[in-house]
Parts: sequence; C-alpha cells; structure tokens
Amino acid sequence: MTSDELYVGLVLLVGLERLVELVVSERNRRWSLAQGGVETGARHYPAMVALHVGLLVGCVVEVAVADRPFLPWLGWPMLALVIASQVLRWWCIGTLGRQWCTRVIVVPGLPAVTGGPYRWLRHPNYLAVVVEGFALPLVHTAWVTALVFTVANAVLLRIRIATEERALGSLSGAGRPPGPR
Repeated sequence: MTSDELYVGLVLLVGLERLVELVVSERNRRWSLAQGGVETGARHYPAMVALHVGLLVGCVVEVAVADRPFLPWLGWPMLALVIASQVLRWWCIGTLGRQWCTRVIVVPGLPAVTGGPYRWLRHPNYLAVVVEGFALPLVHTAWVTALVFTVANAVLLRIRIATEERALGSLSGAGRPPGPR
C-alpha cells in the first residue's frame, strides 16, 4: 500500500468516528430535549458541519491533487496528535455522558460538569478539534487544508464558545455556572 492509500484509510477512519459521534449526539440530543433542554446556536450548526466535512474532503483532495508527500519527521508526530485528540474527545464524551452533544443544548437543573478534563480546561473538546484540525492534514503535508481549516475553525469557535457561555450563564441568571459543558 502507498502512503496515499494509508492516509485515505486514516481519513476514512476519522470520518467513521465522526459518524459514531453523530449517533451518540443525536441520542443525547433527544434525551436532553425530553428533559426540558433548550437549544441555542442552531444557526451556526450547519456551518460547523460543513467545515468538518470540508476538513475530511480537503485532506484527501489536497494530497491527491497537489501530490503531497508523506514526510516521516512531520507525519508521525502529527499522527500521534490525531490519536491524542481522539482520546481527549472521547474522554470529554465519556465525562459529559448524556450532556454531550454536537449542538448547544442546556438542560435546566443539571449541575455543571467539573470532572475529567473539565477539571483543568474550560472547553477541552474544542482543544481536541483544534489539534485534530491541523494535525490530520499535516499527517500527509496537506498544509493548505490545515491552514484553511484552522483559520475558519477559529472564527467558528469564537461564535460557538460565546454561544455556549451565554447558554450556560443563563442557567444561573447572574453569570455562568462553575464549570464547562
């Protein structure tokens, strides 16, 4: 197998992982809404989906069209970061349990989660997204995809995090509850 073929396999595995996330998220979305959860930020959700699909497509297309090589000194460390980002993401999902969702949904009355990675970071899931967003393309030197995703994601995360902070802050009425989602 060529490095290009192995890389496409890696991107497909990440895509499969994303589909599993969507299944978990949908289950948790239904549960949260049934508990009286309120969704905010629905307008930016389609842009987020498009950006993440674009990351996967961009990785494959850039490597194929621009004939990007696999550079071991770059590719192996980036692969380690991709794996670490997946571990962090699933740690977040496991820690939040039914409260984890790809949408911003807050269930009144539930305590803020302060365990797991949320003990140290306010938004650890977004750290996983940021790391994966530059590392996955750079596994096979798709630097244009890494750059475009990173810049677009920074803009989107600014909106997304502000939306979450407002939603969580509305629970206490006078500021944000003590702990990230």
